[in-house]
Amino acid sequence: MSDTLSIIVVEADRDRALQIVESLREAGDFDISVISEPTTLARQIQAIQPDVVLIDMANPSRDMLEEMALASGPHERAVAMFVDRSADGMSAAAIEAGVSAYVVDGMRPDRLKPILDAAIARFRMFQRMRTELAETKRALEERKVIDRAKGMIMKARGVDEDQAYAILRKAAMDQGKRLHDVANALVTAAGLLS
Repeated sequence: MSDTLSIIVVEADRDRALQIVESLREAGDFDISVISEPTTLARQIQAIQPDVVLIDMANPSRDMLEEMALASGPHERAVAMFVDRSADGMSAAAIEAGVSAYVVDGMRPDRLKPILDAAIARFRMFQRMRTELAETKRALEERKVIDRAKGMIMKARGVDEDQAYAILRKAAMDQGKRLHDVANALVTAAGLLS
């Protein structure tokens, strides 16, 4: 996210949109765009690439909530949704759809800045968690391939696990490649031969 936050405000009512924009201007220095027609949300977000999307709705349905959240790109930016009323389970559905902040009882100017800060902080926390999870999954997959390659070497050469690992590591060093790459090549070649 850049120094000056880029914010898209999604609000069909012109007066409410002006109130939100004014509240944002009082809260800080933001680059603000207003979208009054939610059907163009995905296209405009793609064009503008904002840091945050603020959505103000009276009483969203579950389908509308998911559509708005998906169009807002919740995995790419913070999404804060202000609603006047909410049915049971809607806040949980909003969080599951990727909304960073789901605020019932509408948008009030005095709450805007703290909620915006919380939405951004929560988005960044989940972004870090997604990155860590992806890295952990990748490392686990690499470990599985290395273990398979070690097993193949153990069987083919009649050596123990430590010796098989040493053979793999030496091959990787000799070829100037990562251990996983050498192990993957071995597993792939064995698969082709069997």
